[in-house]
Amino acid sequence: MLDDVTLQAGALVLYKHRPALVRAVQGKIELEVQGGKRVRVRPKDVVLLHPGPLEDLAALEALPSGEVEAAWELLAGGETTLAELTELAYGAYTPQTAWAAWRAVCDGVYFEGTPEALRARTPEAVRALRAQREAAAREAAAWEAFIVRLKEGRVDAADRTRLAEVEALALGRARTSRVLRALGRHETPENAHALLLEVGYWTPEVNPYPARFGVDPDPPCLEVPDLPQESRRDLTHLEAYAIDDETTEDPDDALSLEVGDGGYRLWVHVADVGALVRPDSSLDRAARERGASVYLPEGTIPMLPPEVARRLGLGLGEVSPALSFGLELSLEGELLGVEVVPSWVRVRRLTYAEAEARLEEAPFLEMHRLAERLRARRAAAGAVFIELPEVKVRVVDGAVRIRPLPPLRSRALVREAMLAAGVAAARFAIEHGIPFPFATQEPPGEHPELEGLAGMFAQRRALKRTQLRSVPAPHAGLGLEVYAQATSPLRRYLDLVAHQQLRAFLRGEPLIPPQALLERVEAAEAVAGAVRQAERLSRKHWTLVHLMRLSAWEGEGVLVERRGYQGVVLLPELGLEASITVPEALALNQSVRVRLGEVELARLEARFTLL
Repeated sequence: MLDDVTLQAGALVLYKHRPALVRAVQGKIELEVQGGKRVRVRPKDVVLLHPGPLEDLAALEALPSGEVEAAWELLAGGETTLAELTELAYGAYTPQTAWAAWRAVCDGVYFEGTPEALRARTPEAVRALRAQREAAAREAAAWEAFIVRLKEGRVDAADRTRLAEVEALALGRARTSRVLRALGRHETPENAHALLLEVGYWTPEVNPYPARFGVDPDPPCLEVPDLPQESRRDLTHLEAYAIDDETTEDPDDALSLEVGDGGYRLWVHVADVGALVRPDSSLDRAARERGASVYLPEGTIPMLPPEVARRLGLGLGEVSPALSFGLELSLEGELLGVEVVPSWVRVRRLTYAEAEARLEEAPFLEMHRLAERLRARRAAAGAVFIELPEVKVRVVDGAVRIRPLPPLRSRALVREAMLAAGVAAARFAIEHGIPFPFATQEPPGEHPELEGLAGMFAQRRALKRTQLRSVPAPHAGLGLEVYAQATSPLRRYLDLVAHQQLRAFLRGEPLIPPQALLERVEAAEAVAGAVRQAERLSRKHWTLVHLMRLSAWEGEGVLVERRGYQGVVLLPELGLEASITVPEALALNQSVRVRLGEVELARLEARFTLL
């Protein structure tokens, strides 16, 4: 900065770090800047480089040669001015040489400061700066070579560290990527995933979705307390069956049935997790953070330490502790009464296939008949039954196994019993004023009335989202006046909360109040939603990996939706929905044969064509 009396027209000054020519000094200073534009500024906005006269800024374009390094050697470690430096380096102090000297100062290697007060750096400082610049130049060259290799679809061993930031974006641990920016690609997890596959940094077998949705890959590692000593009803005389998939490692529900002249007593025994996991304990907080167990094709990540399932899983020991729901039902399946008791049960484990083979014998025959009556009652109440083909996707020793799930009656039996237990738990909570996580759903939106798989597909699209509330309300999709999930406390946090409330009531202990319960519901639902996404996308990922490993794939499909020439074809063998261009003559529910085209794994897209 300087006073305006020291400036004259024709002086060379710095304005916003660029050269400017003083054209007039009348109060404010009139400057000509590069490009010929004129501006009026205050004296404090400029710094004098040379008093002039300078006729034209264009005269600065040809920089004179000088001996800047020699001047620095004379001045090393000392102070000087721009005028003195210019004389030493260029032999004369002119506007052109002053600008050249200032450019050398701005380079920063030899000098630092302002035109009025410059300091020549010490030799040690100059060596350090040179080393830094040389290293930066080497890094810039290496970076450019790295980007060239990526564009060519190849990398070398040293590139792996540079790709770590791309991996972080692909895994959802970062939001930006310098590498993708340099390649001109949008900075998305999908693009990061695609690049890692292109250059071979990742193989197709890397499943990014659990990490991307924040799933902890390791089970909780916490101390599990002993089962408390308390009174339990002895129900070991009942035949109790835990019916699950053959791969289930955490059996948390079992069934018993007593048949009388006037009705049934259905017992649904549930792993008594609330006996071990008290509200706000370390185990409870860990389960709340996870929301649910994660069921991936690669394996299961439990919500609770595995020791909890080993101690409480039904049928894993000779006798198991349970929280048993006793449902008094009429012959038509109407719920007449409920009791909830801590119990001891003796459980036998069966697979769905084993139970299916025994449906014509006691007690499974009566269980099946009761399940049909319970289903009929729900149907009369407007329940929506969607039975689209399902598959189970597993990865065993690196091999992807996709197995269609047959619509077994034993599955329907268990499903109806669990729904009945959910109704019973909700009714018990309402009758005793227990704050509870009720599952509710509004009636579905309008949809076309169609038959077959196309009708079920349309119904599924029309369903409203299930909401969890502390106030009871109907669940329209299930055809139930009240409902709460309470039969899977080993693997769903809100089922555990329901058990904690029931256990506290039975013990005469304080209940979780409604507002605190609602906070638990909201926190758990947010996490559980991410878990469901991770599970769904992981299944699709491994399904596409399976298709990529095949030299070709052809299979049967069913047209379930169409919009003009674009249709959705359901592929039952794979559990996939494919968007395919279809001819106008193809009708809904019509079977077609399709062939796999291209798979874009990073975008979870597979393209099929009609045969």
